Amino acid sequence: MQPAPAPADAPSAANLAFVERLYYDYLRDPSTVPEEWRGYFDGLPRPEGEVAPPREPRFQSDGFTAAVPGELSGPAPAPAASSQDAFQFRVDKLVETYRDYGHLRASLDPLGLVRRPHQGFPLESFGLSEADLERPASTGDPQRGGAITLGALRDRLEETYCRTIGVELAHLHDQELRGWLQDRMERSRNHIGLAPEVQRWLYEKVMQAEALEQFLGTRFLGAKRFSVEGAEALVALLELAIDRAVGHGVRDVTIGMAHRGRLNVLANICGKPLRQIFAEFRDRSVIGGTGGDVKYHLGYTGERETPDGKVLVSLAFNPSHLEWVDTVVQGRVRAKQDRRGDVERKEVLPLLVHGDAAFAAQGIVAESLNMAALDGYSVGGTVHVVANNQVGFTTSPHDARSTTYATDVARMLQIPVFHVNGEDLEAVAQVVLLAIDFRQRFHHDAVIDLWCYRRHGHNEGDEPAFTQPVMYRAIAGRASLPTLEAERLVRERVATPEELGALSTAYRARLEEAYHASAAIAVTPSAPVLEGAERKYRGGAIAGEAPVETAVKAEELAEVAKVLVTPPPGFNVHPKIAKLLEGRADMAAGRRPLDWGMAEALAFGSLAWEGVRVRLSGQDSRRGTFSHRHGVLYDTQSNRPYTPLAHLRQGQGPVELRDSPLSEAAVLAFDYGYSLESADGLVIWEAQFGDFVNCAQVVLDQFLASSEAKWNKLSGLTLLLPHGMEGQGPEHSSARLERFLALSVEDNWQVVNLTTPAQIFHALRRQVLAPWRKPLVVMSPKSLLRHPQAVSPIEALSRGRFQPVIGDDGVEDAAAVTRVLLCTGKIYYELLAARAEQRARHVALIRLEQLYPLAGDAVLSELGRYRQGLEVAWVQEEPRNMGAWDYVDHHLGPLLRGFCDFSCVTRPPSAAPAAGSATRHKLEQQALVSQAIGQNPQAQVA
Repeated sequence: MQPAPAPADAPSAANLAFVERLYYDYLRDPSTVPEEWRGYFDGLPRPEGEVAPPREPRFQSDGFTAAVPGELSGPAPAPAASSQDAFQFRVDKLVETYRDYGHLRASLDPLGLVRRPHQGFPLESFGLSEADLERPASTGDPQRGGAITLGALRDRLEETYCRTIGVELAHLHDQELRGWLQDRMERSRNHIGLAPEVQRWLYEKVMQAEALEQFLGTRFLGAKRFSVEGAEALVALLELAIDRAVGHGVRDVTIGMAHRGRLNVLANICGKPLRQIFAEFRDRSVIGGTGGDVKYHLGYTGERETPDGKVLVSLAFNPSHLEWVDTVVQGRVRAKQDRRGDVERKEVLPLLVHGDAAFAAQGIVAESLNMAALDGYSVGGTVHVVANNQVGFTTSPHDARSTTYATDVARMLQIPVFHVNGEDLEAVAQVVLLAIDFRQRFHHDAVIDLWCYRRHGHNEGDEPAFTQPVMYRAIAGRASLPTLEAERLVRERVATPEELGALSTAYRARLEEAYHASAAIAVTPSAPVLEGAERKYRGGAIAGEAPVETAVKAEELAEVAKVLVTPPPGFNVHPKIAKLLEGRADMAAGRRPLDWGMAEALAFGSLAWEGVRVRLSGQDSRRGTFSHRHGVLYDTQSNRPYTPLAHLRQGQGPVELRDSPLSEAAVLAFDYGYSLESADGLVIWEAQFGDFVNCAQVVLDQFLASSEAKWNKLSGLTLLLPHGMEGQGPEHSSARLERFLALSVEDNWQVVNLTTPAQIFHALRRQVLAPWRKPLVVMSPKSLLRHPQAVSPIEALSRGRFQPVIGDDGVEDAAAVTRVLLCTGKIYYELLAARAEQRARHVALIRLEQLYPLAGDAVLSELGRYRQGLEVAWVQEEPRNMGAWDYVDHHLGPLLRGFCDFSCVTRPPSAAPAAGSATRHKLEQQALVSQAIGQNPQAQVA
């Protein structure tokens, strides 16, 4: 008798517990289950005797390892004889338990200190008994024989999931991913056969890791090096990962990591010359040049030979802000993939090494994981390696995280998490193969949690036993991994003591030779160097440089504009957007002046027309926070997107406009990384409101502002930060101009606050056409996007250029001017309106469009139009302790004093950037403008 079909609304296989409970209710009393289920169960073989449902394993927590399967409070009664189907059902439950929870029983801690208090998965918990161990049980895989005894199956599961590898799969609901992983692991019982020469090679890697650390510790006594000792397997792991990746066609591996083990990775993975590292330890740097950073923060790029070909291996620079390099690396990888045309994202691999404490605690990790599968930020999967020290600086896991594992945040993705004992190199090799193969097949992230320890504490000057006495007593009495591995190889006759001794002797001779060679090296900071097609760009000083020609021929502008305002046939445009496109068509034809959105679009379009890559990313950037851009149109019937900028002509530069996740830190870091590998492109990050860049201050301080000075890297990243006080409250007014100006030094970037559409057009084109590469910080407008006077004729794009200072063309009689107001940005139009309203012909307005580098000579030239004895005032809408006043006073004040009176008109000092009341804002603004014009010098701004 065949069972009736399961009900149409039956739960999926993921909810077998519901079906099982329903089935046992049916066995006790068929009338208690719905009729459609009763018909289904009637067709199943009925077990003999009384059948009690299996009890679910309960879970315990010991405060360190958190929830783990424990034993039952009491043994379940042994089931009576039952059908093979019922038996197999229980076996399947046992198998799933091993797959889901076996990792909690794996032996992961090399020190043996982590308590994992479970005693296995008792058969009784599943309605099975010792007598069932000889019964045949199906494996569900005909290729592996189809059926073995329950005892043999249990042994296989124990070896696969509970040895020195623990794999988390329970969170994977994608059956293809889960099935592939289960099959790969269970076929080999999570083992990999390593040939003798491979075992000796792995030993050589961990031996070299330890030898380098010991050499540094001896030759440079007391110097910080953040030793890899206790985690020597990390070096072997990275070697294996690179070799395996190259076998899959990877030709570029970009690594990001914090400082622990960096020196070893630089020397033994990237190939940085040992003599150069030793010279940096000697610290014989020549005074002058760039500032640089400490040796264990610096990056390096080298080319390696592998059995499957050459590969470029880069270690990204990274400050002590640990995880903040994560999306910088991913942005660099994305740009490298785009430059290669690697649309499948198989040729460039990002490999991130994390610390356990940081991976669990720092929010940017979750931000970066959230970006993993997004079209605008995907890199085809990142391989994450957590160097699990089992302690932070001095903090134990139970004080540092609320999760079972340091890696639990990664379970937000459909990716495997491999936990592995760092003293089992065969197990390490197995998880490396699984992780790399998974990444290349499915283009998803993979996580390897390498359990190890720190032999010397956080750094070599620290005493870890102060806070971890038990752990460091265990470490002190434990032989190192290279020693243990050498003993194993000799014991198993894989190598002789003489062979292993020869490897050690040869490497130590290399170290000695490099050390003596380093004495003759003086480390001289140098200007940033770009490779390949990017060599034509430079950093260094840009103040006083000749203007960059940025004008575009009128015919080219017309061609670009035609595409921008013409949707494809059959595309249903929103009525309001259709009207906007009609207006832009009039702008292109010269029938009305350009607004900000059209000038920006023409800047993007003209660059793309010329073959330049354009990338804009940020929160709601496709439409624009203030609906001024509409760079991507959506069909009102199908929601199909259309990007006019991407359809200009054959051979144009690629254009991607991306709405980002609601993150500033991770996305800005990603786009900064992207800009490092796209010097010949226009790369832009836009904040929803300029104030929100506060959330990415680490990226500004540690990467963008100091890119040349610390890292010897050039970035042309552009930041669009909506700025301007318009009564929207403290959080939607100020992009904190003063903070950018405080970081402005040594021509490290450009800071502008523009007033016309033509200016944004030329500023954006200058970013690409200039021979130098500097970040560009734009205090972009809000109300000026639609201000009737903030417009430009289209001719200004075809015959003008960027103007760092704009004088006053509205002055009728220069001799009548007694008061000159210097200003920047939106306040100009309010001063202009007030001057006209009050007929204040004695007032002239000068706009500082570029605040840094400041064009002091241009300011003096404009002031020279007027007679001596002027009153010159700086006017800003920000409070006195914010905005540009302190910066302007510091840089312009010495030039002006003695020539004229120099003062300022601002709001009073304040802890908040703006008032929360729109009415108060309006009154303050009126008083400020009135005081600036001079009609009412006693007006109170406060």
